[in-house]
Amino acid sequence: QVQLVESGGGLVQAGGSLRLSCTVSGSIFFIKSMGWYRQAPGKQRELVAIITSDGSTNYAGSVKGRFTISRDNAKNTMYLQMNSLKPEDTAVYYCNLDAIMTYWGHGTQVTVSS
Repeated sequence: QVQLVESGGGLVQAGGSLRLSCTVSGSIFFIKSMGWYRQAPGKQRELVAIITSDGSTNYAGSVKGRFTISRDNAKNTMYLQMNSLKPEDTAVYYCNLDAIMTYWGHGTQVTVSS
């Protein structure tokens, strides 16, 4: 059974940094992509960043230049380095894995105070 577990969320002041981790357990034959999504209260879940099987990355415009997505295949872990955080980055951040099926983590709360 495939499981995604996020960690690294928390409370940080505006301008600060956090690094989220998503560790994957279970057997997956081929991963098409992995990504980070977020959902703020009263808003729809939105894509933050994605990394494909060939290492290509893409970012939402609102985080480009501030966030960096990466993967460590040896550790079955994906990361999201978040710098220059803003109050509008406050949300629950979810890890996503797209293979033959799509998997989600349970989310980790990120709160940025002004």
